[in-house]
Parts: sequence; structure tokens; C-alpha cells
Amino acid sequence: MNDVVHSTDTIAAQATPAGRGGVGIIRISGVKANDIALQLIQQQKVLKPRFAHFQQFLDNNQEVIDEGLVLFFPGPNSFTGEDVIELQGHGGPVVINSLLNRVLDLGARMANPGEFSERAFLNDKLDLAQAEAIADLIDSASEQAARCAIRSLNGAFSDHINVLVEQVINLRLYVEAAIDFPEEEIDFLADGKVAGDLQSIIDQLDAVFKEANRGVLLKEGMKVVLAGRPNAGKSSLLNALAGRDTAIVTDIAGTTRDVLREHIHIDGMPLHITDTAGLRESPDVIEKEGIRRAWTEIKEADRVLLLVDAADVQEHDINTLWPEFFAELPDLSKVIVVRNKIDKTNEKHGVSESSTFNLKNDISGTVDSSQISSTTLPTEQLTSLPTIRLSAKHGEGVDELREYLKKAMGYQSALEGGFTARQRHLEALKQARYYLRVGQTQLTDNGAGELLAEDLRMSQNHLSEITGEFTPDDLLGRIFSSFCIGK
Repeated sequence: MNDVVHSTDTIAAQATPAGRGGVGIIRISGVKANDIALQLIQQQKVLKPRFAHFQQFLDNNQEVIDEGLVLFFPGPNSFTGEDVIELQGHGGPVVINSLLNRVLDLGARMANPGEFSERAFLNDKLDLAQAEAIADLIDSASEQAARCAIRSLNGAFSDHINVLVEQVINLRLYVEAAIDFPEEEIDFLADGKVAGDLQSIIDQLDAVFKEANRGVLLKEGMKVVLAGRPNAGKSSLLNALAGRDTAIVTDIAGTTRDVLREHIHIDGMPLHITDTAGLRESPDVIEKEGIRRAWTEIKEADRVLLLVDAADVQEHDINTLWPEFFAELPDLSKVIVVRNKIDKTNEKHGVSESSTFNLKNDISGTVDSSQISSTTLPTEQLTSLPTIRLSAKHGEGVDELREYLKKAMGYQSALEGGFTARQRHLEALKQARYYLRVGQTQLTDNGAGELLAEDLRMSQNHLSEITGEFTPDDLLGRIFSSFCIGK
């Protein structure tokens, strides 16, 4: 996107995909749109709004370029809020390019990526979250993701944000009135109103964040990393989930030395599966690098499938098997234990929601894992980790794993009323919540009304970034430059 957007310019672009097609559409928006259309069809008559006119499209020598439909949408009742013309002709690339070049010769310029949607935003036809939903709808990889994008486009996400913003504004007014007019004797510390309203806003924001996080996962997919010791069956499980032989499978330990990625869908749910090198001490330089990359993937995963060999008696007790793994893992809630190779142990395949292990919850990455032994973990502290028993080789239990991953992602709830969201939305919600929490501390611990008012203002600004009520220009440039040209 150019640094300067000339909003008075008339812009044009192809609105249909490049290549051959039955129909090709050129979209024009701006003050010259109607004049360009009349010159193109060599007509003096006024185009009837929202009516399909069948016309021939002529070049500067009065030769016919193509014939098709002309539709006129006068501003402000159009997508961009400006005069908009749509030319619908045949979808051959030569024809479409000739028609677009003629439109440019008549006074339009080529639109920047996302400039039509940007103008719609700038002309208050839709807010920023709704504009982003257009791109999300186009990029939807599943029916559920498309439905959520439609809900966002229709304002479902924005409505939640607007309610939060309104509540923060009302609380700011109350707090600032108490500060500015002390003679009115509004004691917001004693009456409990501010504390109660503030906690209610935080609770509602948490609920919106949870739903937005599901929207991000549904749009971008959940990152699942397969981890475990060599020969635990990680590559076999990757192949089973992908439905094809993606990874090389052998009985030789250390076959997988690099990160392997596979993008699949489970009933339309996007899933990014990463197979990693077996975790062990190795003198091999290449394998060491693969293990280092494996740990990087593990720590960035949405879910970690920890594969253990059910046929190996040493792997029956995870606590004595691998305490250093849990010492380095930042978040145990991401871990799903997978007992593989149950075809050798005659175990029943399926999911155990609350298998209990003797793990210490407060172990962090600051612990020197090289100094940890199986005897250093206290056995009196219990942690429940979901466990799935399966045979990747024979497919037993793999369907249960797929269903569990859908549940972990909140996939079913997305069908009922979710909305699409982006990482920037999550960051804005996190920042808004941070300032609400800081303000809560200022209120309860320090009784500092002035500081609370400032924290409420900051929280409001971050919430408003989502809908575009308060958004830096450079952020707008980054957002709309990721759109398709013609959208």
C-alpha cells in the first residue's frame, strides 16, 4: 500500500480471480466512476442505479472490446460509500486486461491491495473488524471458518467490543466525575459501584477473549506438535492423521532429524501438524540441531502430543521416564499423552480425560534439566493429563484423537455462534485487560482514582483499536496491504 492514499482518486481493479472464467468483473470507485462508464459505452443517458444495463464496451477507436452488463451504485449507498461501477464481461484474461486498460486510460488508477475495503472503512460503511472479516471470508479454509467470518462481517465481533467500550466509557465518566467534583461527595471507594462494575467488565472481556481465541484458531488453524523419544511412533501418527505417507517410517532410531509439517483438515477444521526429531542425548551434530528445532516447535505449539511407547515397560510411568521434559515445557495444559503401539499390549483404544501423573506443577524452564533425575520430582503432587491410547500403525484410536483435538479447539461451539478474529485482536484484548487489572489494583490497594481513570482510558483505546475507532495509520496500512487487489 502506498504511504499516501488519494481518496479523491477514482480507482479500478479486477474483482474476479485471474485466469479464464465465464464472467470477469471490473470494479470502479470514485468521483469519475460514472463518467468513465458513460465514455466506455458511448452513451449520454444517465445510468439507472442498481440496474443491469446490457452494453457494448468500446475502445478509443470505437471498436468493441467486449459486451456485458454495467451496474451503477451511487454513493453513499454503495460498498465504498462512493460512486461505484461494476463492469461484468467475459472472463478471458485478454478481454479483461483490455477492458481494465481502457478504464485506466479514461481516468482511473489501479487500486492498491485492499483499497476498496479501506475506503469503505474510511467512509464509515463498516468498521475495521468487519473489513478484516472480508479478507477472512475469502481465505476461509472450511465451512465453519466461512460462517464465523460472515458473523464478523455482520458485526457479531464488533458488537461485543462496542458493548465493552461503552461500559468502560460509562465507568470513566463516573470515576472522573468523582475526581472533578469532590463536593458532590461521590465516594467511589466506599460505595462498591466502581469495583463491581470494573470486575464485571473484566469478566465480560475474558469471555470475549475466549471466543476470539477460538476464532483465531479456526481461521489460522491449531498447531499440533508430535514429541517423544525416538521410535515412539511420531512419524507413523503423522501419516495416520494426514492419510498418506508423508514421513519416512523405519525401526532405526533418529530417522526423523528435521521438522516435518503437514496441513490437514479434520471435518473442515484446519490443523498444522509438526513431526519432530526424537528427543534424546545425541553426539550427532545434525541430530542435535533437529532436537533443538524440535524444542522450539514444542514451546510454540497450541497442543503437544507426547508419544510414549506402550510396549516399552520403561515408559509406563511418565514421571520416572521423562521429568526433564516437563521441566522445560512452559505450559502443561497443552500436553496430551498418547500411548502408542497398543496393538502390542492389547490395551483398549480411547481417551482418558483425567489420567493422573505425579508431576510437580511449578517446575519451570529455569530449572537445570541436566541436574534433574527421576527421584527429584515429589510424588505427593498430582497432575491430570489427558491420555489417548491408540495404534498409529493400525489406525485404532486415531479417530478418537481427531475428535479430541476438535474438542480441544472448541470446534463444536464455533458452529453455534462464534466469530472470526486475528492475532492483533487478541493482543488488543490482552492489553485492554492488563490496564483494567492495573486499574483494579490502583483502586483496591492505593485508592488512586486519578490513576484508575488513566488506566480505563488506556483500556478503552486498546479496545477501540479492534474496530478502528482509535487506530494508528501505519496499522491501517499493514492491515489493508494484506488484502487482495479488487477487495
